[in-house]
Amino acid sequence: MSIAVFSGAPAYVLPERLRQLPRLAAFGLLPWLLVLAVNHETPWVVLDLAEFAALLSLDALLRRGSAAARWPGGVAALLLAGDALVDITCAGPGHAVLAALVMACCIELPLAAVCLLLGREAIRG
Repeated sequence: MSIAVFSGAPAYVLPERLRQLPRLAAFGLLPWLLVLAVNHETPWVVLDLAEFAALLSLDALLRRGSAAARWPGGVAALLLAGDALVDITCAGPGHAVLAALVMACCIELPLAAVCLLLGREAIRG
């Protein structure tokens, strides 16, 4: 089964496995949350917990087929994009900023885009 997304132009189809991505990403955050908590990085723990909650909410509403999935989809995308921006701007020079850029470009921003697409699909679906 596939997910059709309409944009006024010809429809394109998102692979069904993209619906699983918010749940997988949320559970992938758990080990990182533990590392942050052990190192007493409270602001980052709070931000990542908010991302975790938004991703699981998106997953739950997508499984129900609810049009309300657009809200956690947008929230998750906003949190992920903000996280990427703050990581890059707060990173030190050299390898730290390179790591932040790689995380932003390879994980956080693509996941934010998927969350937006899934939320948009929920509205039209």
